Amino acid sequence: MRRIVLCLSLALAAPALAQTAPRPVVSEIVSARAGLQPSYVGTVAARTETDLGFPLAGTLAERPVEEGDVVRQGELLAQLNPETLQADLRSAEAGVTVAKAQLNSAQDAADRANQLVAKGVDSTATAESATNTLVAAKARLAQAQAALTQAQNLLGFATLHAPTAGVVTHVYVEPGAAVTAGQPVIRLAATGEREVLIDLTEQDAAGLEPGAVFKVRLEVDPEIASTAKLRLIDPVADPATRTRRLHLTLAPDASSDFRLGALALVEPDARTKAQLALPETALIGGKGAVWVVDRTTSTVHRVEVKTGTPSAGRVVVLGGLKPGEEVVTKGVNSIRDGQAVGPSVAQ
Repeated sequence: MRRIVLCLSLALAAPALAQTAPRPVVSEIVSARAGLQPSYVGTVAARTETDLGFPLAGTLAERPVEEGDVVRQGELLAQLNPETLQADLRSAEAGVTVAKAQLNSAQDAADRANQLVAKGVDSTATAESATNTLVAAKARLAQAQAALTQAQNLLGFATLHAPTAGVVTHVYVEPGAAVTAGQPVIRLAATGEREVLIDLTEQDAAGLEPGAVFKVRLEVDPEIASTAKLRLIDPVADPATRTRRLHLTLAPDASSDFRLGALALVEPDARTKAQLALPETALIGGKGAVWVVDRTTSTVHRVEVKTGTPSAGRVVVLGGLKPGEEVVTKGVNSIRDGQAVGPSVAQ
């Protein structure tokens, strides 16, 4: 009997012991982030890079530029063989000449018919027929002029000019090759506005917002420096590296030595303040509160926080936390205030 009572007592005590056992937590030590490392290596690139081609098919007759050439706005980049188009233009011009002659003849005939009808020599039916012939001649002239305009436009489309000053970064087609309508022939990077591209981890990128200022120096000559402002963080991470690309717009007065493709050292400016960032899963109920672990008592307590813009699964914390505090990042909706917790475990 004593053995049965002892076993029953242990069975009743087991749930109580399980309830009071400290719960391990997945947590993170809050630290200030602003994409901050001593420096990053970035690449100078054009903000605008465009593939250029012809809106019609033909044979590429010439391409006076090569990869790496710097071109001015309006400079000739490529040209299709114009022989067929020039023949079409001459045919359209001849069509306009014929249509004008026919119109003049019809106009004279209509005038004579009206005069004869006025004198009572001819019938009104003859005058109406002449008028109809005149109307048809005017329509044929309008049609011929439209065909001429189209032929002139097509001949103009056979010549490719630089829409803006830039650098030829790639050539797709060699002279003599046949091209289809819309096929890229040249890639042109505009030199009007340059930017520096750097890649940051999702955690570091979450601590930055558009408008942040950076110092940029040329790697080959750090004495050549400028500033750049964060314009955009790519919304999707690179699937291979899991990093996010930052686009930093160089200041308009940046040295021309910041050539496209040059390597640059990038570091945050003093005006770019570090910010706290946490995973969005740390927010209790997805709202502005988190569980902070007090390691002196091994318990958690609820802290209200002010959050900023979420990015890459993390959210910027604008107030309520201090660097060095430990915050529970997973399973936050099944924790109660004052609950005893165990050590932090891997996610």
